[in-house]
Amino acid sequence: MNISRVGVDLAKSVFHVHGVDRHGQVQWRGQYPRHRWLKALLTRVPKGTPIGMEACASAHYWARALQQYGYPVRLIAAQFVKPYVKSHKNDRVDAEAICEAMSRPQMRFVPVKTVAQQDTQASHRIREELVGQRTAKANQIRGLVGEYGLVAPTGLAQLRAALPQWLEDADNGLTEAFRGLLAGLAEDLRHLDARIAALDAHITQHLQHDPVARRLLAVCGIGPLTASALASALGDGQAFSRGRDFAASLGLVPRQHSTGGRQRLLGITKRGDGYLRKLLVHGARAVLQHAAKKSDPLSQWLNTLALRKHPNVVIVALANKMARLAWAMTRHQTPYNPALAAG
Repeated sequence: MNISRVGVDLAKSVFHVHGVDRHGQVQWRGQYPRHRWLKALLTRVPKGTPIGMEACASAHYWARALQQYGYPVRLIAAQFVKPYVKSHKNDRVDAEAICEAMSRPQMRFVPVKTVAQQDTQASHRIREELVGQRTAKANQIRGLVGEYGLVAPTGLAQLRAALPQWLEDADNGLTEAFRGLLAGLAEDLRHLDARIAALDAHITQHLQHDPVARRLLAVCGIGPLTASALASALGDGQAFSRGRDFAASLGLVPRQHSTGGRQRLLGITKRGDGYLRKLLVHGARAVLQHAAKKSDPLSQWLNTLALRKHPNVVIVALANKMARLAWAMTRHQTPYNPALAAG
């Protein structure tokens, strides 16, 4: 059996495979349970044959397993597989579409993450969810006490300071029943604060053992959270041939709607990792706030741009530059050079 590439449709229990030869003729089409599909592939497919999969749940795990057996793995984003799905969608057709998509010469692939990268990514995802839960809890507290005529100033710190005062003030109109409920909500808020603080400490501690992340800390606007997330997303930087490609993968480039030779640029695409894009934008906003007081090349570039562009445009432009700097420093393993930052 002469198989030149294989497409695999991943699932929780049942896996579909589609193998073709170098002429595109179907040589293998099968359906296997989870515990048998890898053994079937090892039996039928020679080592060195490219294996394609959608970049979905468990894809990185199976990619690492296949790489250990000597198979090059091509992970493809789901939106790039969809155009090759013929007629009605099912698992068998999906496997065929993956096999077809991976053969395209201009196809873009998702780099396979290491276990360390996934550990870091998991820490950030858990932290982000906890921050959302804390925001929801604070809004719930504000909404409930508002029905009793109590209002705390804007900000989470102001709410934390107001909670003990509300619970201790016997003349603020709160009933004993509601005081018990409010004490439980305050304890929930403290628990979420402790969980987030523990994850912050864990990420910062891991940062000390990551040379890529430590190098990125020198860039203006990049703190421990952003450096850790960037190092996890970039790896060794080999997945992107240019810094602008990495910035585009984060959605920090204009969206186009051009036709008839007329270039029309819209807002940013907002594609890719929204969490990392948010961190870069917030970091850029902090840099812009203090740029007017500084005279380094990057601040001068920002101040000049701010004279003719809206602040939000300047912030996104700086976030784009930060992403490109991070790629260059990671790909070439070079330290931050302030003289080149404004280039």
